[in-house]
Amino acid sequence: MGENVMLNEEIVLKRISDAYNFAKNVQEELNAMVTFVDYNDQLENMNMHKSGKMFGVPIVLKDNVNTKGIKTTASSKMLENYVPIYDATIVTKLKDAGAIIIGKSSMDELAMGGTNLTAATGSVKNPYDTNRMSGGSSGGSASLVGKGVVSMAIGSDTGDSIRKPAAFCGCVGLKPTYGRISRYGIIPYSSSLDHVGCFTSNVKDAAIALEVLAGRDDLDMTSSYEPVDNYSEFLSGDIKGKKIAILKNVTDNISNVDVLKCFNESIEKLKQQGAIVEEVILNEKLMLAILPTYYLIANCEATANHANLNGICYGNQVESQTSEQIMIKSRTNGFGPLIRKRFVIGSYGLFVENQEKLFKQAQKVRRLIVEEYDKVLKDFDFVCAPASASIAPLLDDKHLDQLSDEYLVAENHMIISNFTGYPSISVPMGFVDKMPVGINFTAHKFDEGNLLNLAYTHELCNDFKAMKAGN
Repeated sequence: MGENVMLNEEIVLKRISDAYNFAKNVQEELNAMVTFVDYNDQLENMNMHKSGKMFGVPIVLKDNVNTKGIKTTASSKMLENYVPIYDATIVTKLKDAGAIIIGKSSMDELAMGGTNLTAATGSVKNPYDTNRMSGGSSGGSASLVGKGVVSMAIGSDTGDSIRKPAAFCGCVGLKPTYGRISRYGIIPYSSSLDHVGCFTSNVKDAAIALEVLAGRDDLDMTSSYEPVDNYSEFLSGDIKGKKIAILKNVTDNISNVDVLKCFNESIEKLKQQGAIVEEVILNEKLMLAILPTYYLIANCEATANHANLNGICYGNQVESQTSEQIMIKSRTNGFGPLIRKRFVIGSYGLFVENQEKLFKQAQKVRRLIVEEYDKVLKDFDFVCAPASASIAPLLDDKHLDQLSDEYLVAENHMIISNFTGYPSISVPMGFVDKMPVGINFTAHKFDEGNLLNLAYTHELCNDFKAMKAGN
């Protein structure tokens, strides 16, 4: 991706058409796409940006990214006919870099979920085993990159919605610092936790994608003025003297010995490259509080953000006699059961009598978790742990104990990077039972350059393509 050279027009068009046709051919297998986009309408614009860093690169957008004149549903029945009248800022940036959008990918409804089982168009399948989940909420993008359909796809990450699917689908998943990429034109979930990021087939492509996507946007007042680096120039493979903290809370709660074996082998290889690695332990009570704190904050913010999806302001309308009945029937008909459940939780937390004892308390716990995490980063350059305690679950998995320490800590620790807003990346580290597993790295805010270099070094030490070929 992003060779930034004047390619032969015939080669470029073939690359685009091959990706588009590949996406069509695997749609029945993966169910990863919601809308296919006619790339012919974009060729004139592409040819105006031949010097762009992503000239002629076919990409996919998560279906919560507004695209002018192209249906954007957020995989919800409520928005199944919504066609935006403007482009999200990142869409403009991608077009200006010469990229070609071939489709909009499936997601958990309104980005509320971690399985990609709740999309209005049905479950997305894992590219390595279609009986397994892709992860969510950005599972469509992850599945398509993992399959090799495209080398880059956009995702959004509110809890771990880029980094967990990347681990499950065997690709790179980057969530940069909060405010590093504009969220203007992105259908929100939780405003204080939402990040825009990307899936790529390798770390270098992630660096190039971030160079294109990052930067201040006056249309998004939460976007940062921090200068944008040439991130690909950081990819030296030199991590000598860099200090990495392993979250022992996470590794101690993983029961899968093969996942731990892959992780320990990855860490040993980083040590051989000169990294200094130590284990750290965070307050276990705070670690157990990560998921409930997240649920309360995220769902309260989501309830406020989506109050306008009522069939009157926005969304499919179910006719009735009064405006109140229209809203009740439209929302009942338009949202799936999981979304309705989350809105009930959010509404309860936002009741005036509950805000102090629930929502504001959750915000205080979030602050305690951030402060605990910051204590670690004072002495280290990076924090590291397996991206997941297991391989991608089966689509019909009913055995997950969501109250176990393994689930609460080992499966949800990456939420911390949404609480802090720090940059975080998941990269493949090997295979377990013929399924990919990933490792996660987190760095100081706006230190994406060094974070990408660490991930790149890991990539050099772990030839995932060779592992895949021998798997």
